Amino acid sequence: MAEVTETVLADGLKRIQADILAAFDALLPVPADPRAQLFEAMRYAAMGGGKRVRPLLLAAVAEMYGVDRDAAVRAGVAIESVHVYSLIHDDLPCMDNDDLRHGKPTVHKKWDEATAVLAGDSLHCFAFEVLADPAMSGDPFVRAELIQVLATAAGSHGMAGGQMMDIVAESSTFDLQTVTRLQQLKTGALLAASVEMGAVLGKVPHEGRKHLRAYARDIGLAFQIADDLLDHEGDEQAAGKALRKDADKGKETFVSLLGADRAREQARMLVDQAIGHLAQHGKEADLLRELARFIVERSH
Repeated sequence: MAEVTETVLADGLKRIQADILAAFDALLPVPADPRAQLFEAMRYAAMGGGKRVRPLLLAAVAEMYGVDRDAAVRAGVAIESVHVYSLIHDDLPCMDNDDLRHGKPTVHKKWDEATAVLAGDSLHCFAFEVLADPAMSGDPFVRAELIQVLATAAGSHGMAGGQMMDIVAESSTFDLQTVTRLQQLKTGALLAASVEMGAVLGKVPHEGRKHLRAYARDIGLAFQIADDLLDHEGDEQAAGKALRKDADKGKETFVSLLGADRAREQARMLVDQAIGHLAQHGKEADLLRELARFIVERSH
């Protein structure tokens, strides 16, 4: 059984990675004018690697409700564009000042800081351009809700708000409750939006998504605990980026507050809990179950 479900996950990851790559390639052609460097930087960041966990979450939920694959991939491009823009900006000297991402030079290192800022800004806008396009859905109410979900998850009530809390953490002492809130915003909001957007495409009523939101909440926290463990114990070469930065800056993390063993135990409990929220679904939710397990077992 384990071999079967692992194949489901491996096939799902391989397929979404290929689909997202092809979609970015088609939707972001490089113009033959002075904007070329901007588009090259956008493509470099968007097509340069990554597990594509968020688009896979979105597509897996959408597939459960019979959504057309092309629509799920388009929405996946939108959420991945927001994720990639955030990474470009996170890597800048004014934020985390990183030189490597996915084992390659970060955008501001390959080009310059101005190009990196503009590439991030443009990918942010591109996400909503994709969602607002009638090619996304013939139903304007679906397009509007997709935009609302992603905008909320990306802004001050989501990822950007979490990043601000993360900056404040360098000069403050956060307790477990505050660190949990920080990570629910910084990391969990986009993961939750991925699940929610899949349900929006499937036209699942708002009240019918409660179990999916609970699943998303639990995997979001498990994802960040796993990240903290990788930062604490992982290999920089495998990760393709610098590690142990939070400890160097004196930031509190799940590992510093709980210890590695308790943090690992908590992540596994959250995964079990997340899988439990899918009890009403049959085999059609196997990919979501395996994704939850993958989140805590990944090596980078």
